[in-house]
Amino acid sequence: MSQRPEIRFVALDAAPSPVVAMLVGADLAMPPLLKGLDQRSGGAVARAAKAADFKGKAGSSIEILSPERLEMARLHLVGTSRNEPANDVDWMRVGASAFAALSARPGAALSLFAEPPEKTSVATAELGALVAYGALLRSYSFRKYRTVRRPDDENGKTDSDKKPSVLLIHCKDPGATEKAFADKLALAEGVFFARDLVNEPANALGPVEFADRAGDLAALGVEVEVLEPEALEKLGMGALLGVAQGSVRPARVVVMQWHGAKSKRAKPICIIGKGVVFDSGGLSMKPAGGMEDMKGDMGGAACVVGLMRGLAGRKAAANVVGIIGIVENMVSGAAQRPGDIVTSMSGQTIEVLNTDAEGRLVLADIMWYAQERFKPRLMVDLATLTGAIMVALGKEYAGLFSNDDKLAAELSDAGLATGEKVWRMPLHKAYDKMIDSRNADMKNIGGRLGGAITAAQFLQRFVKDTPWAHLDIAGTAMDSVKDEFNQGWASGWGVRLLDRMIADKYEKVEK
Repeated sequence: MSQRPEIRFVALDAAPSPVVAMLVGADLAMPPLLKGLDQRSGGAVARAAKAADFKGKAGSSIEILSPERLEMARLHLVGTSRNEPANDVDWMRVGASAFAALSARPGAALSLFAEPPEKTSVATAELGALVAYGALLRSYSFRKYRTVRRPDDENGKTDSDKKPSVLLIHCKDPGATEKAFADKLALAEGVFFARDLVNEPANALGPVEFADRAGDLAALGVEVEVLEPEALEKLGMGALLGVAQGSVRPARVVVMQWHGAKSKRAKPICIIGKGVVFDSGGLSMKPAGGMEDMKGDMGGAACVVGLMRGLAGRKAAANVVGIIGIVENMVSGAAQRPGDIVTSMSGQTIEVLNTDAEGRLVLADIMWYAQERFKPRLMVDLATLTGAIMVALGKEYAGLFSNDDKLAAELSDAGLATGEKVWRMPLHKAYDKMIDSRNADMKNIGGRLGGAITAAQFLQRFVKDTPWAHLDIAGTAMDSVKDEFNQGWASGWGVRLLDRMIADKYEKVEK
């Protein structure tokens, strides 16, 4: 559905496309091939760079049109230097910057030379793979419903059908670089899958359609099970079903299992996602302004599906279970009312004072189900849960709440490694009194203050002794800040974060 180029790896001396990008370090440090081109041009490349005051700063680039004595239409110089030592994300940013420069004008094929301007501690093949990975993530665009030829809304220059179809990555060892890229390609496909789901309009992606999309993962070896309302009723998921009862579109819970550990009996990691395909707020209706964005209230579930796709695609050596609760929160004569009391799968009762605080009701039941059925070694949930988290953190960080310091540290480390940053927020029994109810075991809102915290405190009541983390991704999953790797509305946030945590801390570790 998303539109992106095919990535091909070729030798450094392979014939380039007419549009070329090459890497330049601080103070115009050039890799050997670019030095040779500069000499052939009689120093025209260096002169053009100096005239543009280009110094190779990371994130900067210049375009040289028809450089003298060189057989190319456009040569882009892309800066790589940084004050601190380059890490994986830095090299990915270089690739993303290069793709942004290359694709600014129409061109069917583009060439990106992954030759560093100076020695680096990153292996040559890995560096090329990281550059290609960053370029691929940046290339994403969602044009499924665009049928009319018109100027591109994002840069005002090209139409959607003029996007590049091929990106040639010129590198020292194409075979080794392509091999190093394979896992990154699988993960990028997972990110794109998540972005596609969040970008889809709600009329095209209801709970049934979402479950069907998740079912596509069976082709990759993921064991997929779809639970329909009758099964959910038997399980006692009254909290989840209460949210869904106002819609004519029936709820679904999807269980996705990836058995990648050497021991199939190793305790799994459970990743849980909120999947509200559209949130009108129910009878506690949201204001009309911005309600269209509520098609993205399933960003947590989209991340889980994208993660499972990525893990299966790269054959991750871990047992991972992804569970998503998919509902639509609508207004009708059958809708849940403020003041209703529902019984969750755990047996705890909940007084629903605000039907727009629905995501926590969905998560309560599927978190309990995950623990009852799978006895996981740890559990992480993701949800576009509260606007309050954006008041606290803006859109740069996701809120992290956890009952386990080790798990919180692992997520924080993965966030720094991938650029999908998290900030730990407090959990404390002092907040519990804010969600105590005089009519039931708890109420689903805690008042105006500390909204993200009381939502997490609510969820903690459905956690047993399992190490658990809650990620409030309301500011990062949809209508997110545009960055080097994503220029669209949906980010696919969390796929790379959780994959990195699993890869670094849990693959091949069996208990």
